[in-house]
Amino acid sequence: MNKKYAFLGLTAFVSVTINAQNFQQNKQAVYNQIINEVETNNQLEHLAFELLDEIGPRLVGSPQMEQAHNWVVATYKKWNIKAENIPYGEWKSWQRGTTEITMTSPRIKSIEGTQLAWNINSKKAVEAEVVAMPVFQSKNDFENWARSVKGKIVMISQYQKSGRPENQWKEHATKEDFDTYKKEKTDDLTAWNNSIKATEKSLRELVKYLETKGAAGFVQSYNTGTMGANRIFYSFAQTVPMVDVSLEDYGLLYRLAANGKSPKIKINTQSKNLGTTKTFNTIATIPGKTKPNEYVMLSAHLDSWDGAQGATDNGTGTILMMEVARLIQKYHPNNDRTIVIGHWGSEEQGLNGSRVYIMDHPTEVQKIKVLFNQDSGTGRINYIGGQGFVNSYDYLGNWLQSVPEHIRKHIKTDFPGMPQSRGTDNASFVAAGIPAFNLNTQNWDYGQYTWHTNRDTYDKIVFEELEKNVITTTLLTLEAANDPNEISNEKRVLPKDTEWPTVKEPKRSAEDY
Repeated sequence: MNKKYAFLGLTAFVSVTINAQNFQQNKQAVYNQIINEVETNNQLEHLAFELLDEIGPRLVGSPQMEQAHNWVVATYKKWNIKAENIPYGEWKSWQRGTTEITMTSPRIKSIEGTQLAWNINSKKAVEAEVVAMPVFQSKNDFENWARSVKGKIVMISQYQKSGRPENQWKEHATKEDFDTYKKEKTDDLTAWNNSIKATEKSLRELVKYLETKGAAGFVQSYNTGTMGANRIFYSFAQTVPMVDVSLEDYGLLYRLAANGKSPKIKINTQSKNLGTTKTFNTIATIPGKTKPNEYVMLSAHLDSWDGAQGATDNGTGTILMMEVARLIQKYHPNNDRTIVIGHWGSEEQGLNGSRVYIMDHPTEVQKIKVLFNQDSGTGRINYIGGQGFVNSYDYLGNWLQSVPEHIRKHIKTDFPGMPQSRGTDNASFVAAGIPAFNLNTQNWDYGQYTWHTNRDTYDKIVFEELEKNVITTTLLTLEAANDPNEISNEKRVLPKDTEWPTVKEPKRSAEDY
């Protein structure tokens, strides 16, 4: 680059920074610099690579979760942003290893599947016949059958006759066949639910009971209805292997068992139980200059389930907030209000990290004037609700005018809206009376395809959408951090028989879960 023009560019940047004391005069120049960097030199793909490919999924209590917390702190340090890990409890420490599932009879076949979280390390492979639960008419039916499971691997999910998603049936089948398909699907689900109800046990209790009867393991298939996508949560079994397998392989095993072919599988898992470990929140801070005791907070949970990489839940929210902080620190660090970034732990087990922050930091919580949270996938921001705060339209609607029109036109708003009581971390702050807004996004089949599934991987991120979210969130944050007006937290009058959400106790250990 020509040194003269490089110097002029530096001079222009310094000039904008020096004059930032009068934000309203210079903000468009700052905004233009930020938008240009997002469009030409953002760090989103690099951050996603380091978090998702290198560290991987972030199950609470796992070594990868602690590694992720440390990575966030180290990354902020490189950007000259102060950050720290704040411990608040402990969780069982479990590290996922390899899972090998093989059908050994009536033929040899690799089975697609994975061990469920916090399941035991069986130390050696378990090979046994696979049996499917019959339809139970009564508790007595179930208990009589339960005597036969000793030494066998039990299938505990409903059999799906069709592996095709409903949208394909709707598009390609005749109306008559589609209607028949829907009726059969509804009838089969009703029969399954009635059979489980007849046992007088939840599915979790059923598994534990069958363990006491000597079951050698359990196989489930928690398919979402989208081809290849299964939800991967935690193991109900305490002493024997429990795995989730693909709809296709589950169907194969079920049909073999139902037709008297006595299929066998071998389960070899190499997970590690590492005892207990501390759990953390990571908090970063860009200090304010004229109103340092008033906070604008950015919020995203860092943990994930670990069936895949946790890319859209909530890797996208994490790297979004980190990139917003980087841009603010680079282009406009001298804001009126302090900007705090919360990367929460154990959101997936019940908003624990954000609830802990409410409980453990009451002084800091009272300083929060507004909060922006993101935890709904990879799509562009398309909806912001007022969360029941009477005057949210006045300030949030005004701040949104700073967002470029080609992005803003996709964002619908609802004021004052209703307070959110659950779902993601902004609900913890709404309960505490903080105007805490979730930045809802375009769906991109989030609920069916990537939310808590084995398909929530790096390649599902739509970076073009995420770039728009960085621009929106950065500008909203700067507007909030430098708004000379008070930010009202007055609550609306709620409809009859409706109450404002209450602050809830967090879970600080696995024993509470």
